[in-house]
This record gives sequence, structure tokens and C-alpha cells, in this order.
Amino acid sequence: MADKQMILVTGACGQIGTELVSALRVKYGTQQVIATDIRDATVDVSLHGPYYRLDVMDKDALYKLVSQHQVTHIYHLAAVLSATGEKSPLTAWDLNMRSLLNVLEVARTEKLKQVFWPSSIAVFGAKAPKESCPQYALTVPSTVYGISKVAGEQWCQYYHEQYGLDVRSIRYPGLISYSAKAGGGTTDYAVDIFQQAVNNSYYHCYLLENTRLPMLYMPDAVRATLELMDAPAEKISVRTSYNLAGISFTPQELAAVITDYIPDFRIDYQPDKRQQIAESWPSSIDDRQAREEWGWKPAFDIKAMTADMLLHTEREVISTDCLES
Repeated sequence: MADKQMILVTGACGQIGTELVSALRVKYGTQQVIATDIRDATVDVSLHGPYYRLDVMDKDALYKLVSQHQVTHIYHLAAVLSATGEKSPLTAWDLNMRSLLNVLEVARTEKLKQVFWPSSIAVFGAKAPKESCPQYALTVPSTVYGISKVAGEQWCQYYHEQYGLDVRSIRYPGLISYSAKAGGGTTDYAVDIFQQAVNNSYYHCYLLENTRLPMLYMPDAVRATLELMDAPAEKISVRTSYNLAGISFTPQELAAVITDYIPDFRIDYQPDKRQQIAESWPSSIDDRQAREEWGWKPAFDIKAMTADMLLHTEREVISTDCLES
């Protein structure tokens, strides 16, 4: 039986938060998981447990929630993502860094048991190896998002080493999910393509057809997060952020698999500014430490992921059509 936990999730209405909140509530109980976001709650998040509007930049409001509800664990997901961050880099830096420091400080002073904070493959830049990028590769990112993630990793390690705070982190690759819309990331084509394939049998891709990037299906990402947080502390050697790998593919390869299910699907390619960001990232990730230290192993390959994404996307379209008719 899981230990008694009172969990607070920031950024709960985002791509990761939508599914992670549901998984945490299944595991720990609906009343044990407090979802928060700066915006109004999505139906899935608000109907099945407590929800509060929270600006994580407001340190006093964060302290108040943690104190009132005797929070023991924080999953801090609020962030400005890569492509969106380039439109307003100073705003992205401020939100990504200040919110993390607020969470780390409240966790330190209130003696919380654990903090989870997601990093990203965006920490790697053009100087990192493209193939099987290792855990300790050079991190010289080309985006403000990546810069904030590198700095955040160092702060997490600092709070662990200086204060004994049990902070854990994963460098997520591109995440693919049917539960939430794309949120401004460079890899978000791999989410939108399914919606467009089902609705229009056509997709206009903002990356070149041969742009290979590391990806991960959301059920695997959620499971990895829970497994990392459950792992005994003595198994955790990385206090910056663990490399994590799932599937690496190109837009052309993904389109080919989709065509197996939707034969008339068409795709064209016209790269925009996100192409330059994508080219600065690795095409595959070496995640041996996560596999060896806490047993990580992905369950979905590109074919299984595509079949499941199309199934759920088609169900959503049918459900929407029924509501509108």
C-alpha cells in the first residue's frame, strides 16, 4: 500500500499535468492530490478532485496552500515551453526559474518529503552528441527554455546537497498525448498530426521530413515519473535530471505509420523557426542510468503509440460530433 501523501501539482492543466494528476489520484486517492494552475480548470482535472487557481510566482499563495493542506509532495510542472519561450525570452526565464525557486524554498522550509520537477532534452545544444546522447553530455542549449532547464537542474542538485531535499527529475523528450492540446513545444507536431489526420487526412508540418527527434508516449512518461518517485533514495545517483528515452522518429516515418491506418493521409513540409531549435537537439538519447538504477523501460514503440493515439483521437471526434448534433 502506498505511503500516505498529500500531493500538490502545479501546471495541472498542461500536457503532462492532465494525465499525471489522474494517475496520482488513482494511486493515492482523489482527495490526496491537489491540482493547481493559473487558469480555469479543465473538466478532467476539476471534476475528480480538489482544484485551486494558483500563480506559482506568488510565493505567499503557494506557502498558504502547502500549509493549509499539509502538503508532503510537490510535482512542479508549470513552465513556458521551448517555441513559446523564444517569443518572450525574459518572461519565460522569469517564470521558469522563479517558480522553481519558490517551490524549492517552500519545500525546504516546510520540510516536504519530495519534489518532482521536469527537465528536458532542450538542455542539450549543438555541441552534444546527436546519437545516443549520454547522461553527462555537454549542456550548451540554444533556447531560453533549455537555459532555464540547465539552471534548474543545478538548483535541484544544490537543494539536495545543501539541504537534503529529495528532489527528483527527468529530462523528458518530446511528449505525445491525446488528453491535452499541444502547448508550444518544438516537438508538438507529433501531437497535432493525429488530430489533423483524423479530421482532415492532411497535415502541414513545420519541421523537415527527416528531422529525427526523441519522443515518448504520455503513458510511458507518467509511469516513468511515478517509478522514479517510488524508487528508494539509495538508488538515485542523479540529482540534476535523468536522461529518458522512448522512441526516436522523423515526421516522415510517423506519417508512414499513420498512412497504414488512414491510407489517404497526406503531409507536406514547410519548416519555420522551430526547425532550427530541433536541429540543435539530439536525435536519440542514452538512458542507461535510468534503466539500471530504477528499472525504467518504455512500453510503446511507434506502431503501438500510433494505434493508441488514433483510437483515442477518433473517439474524441465521435464524442464531439454527438454533442454538437
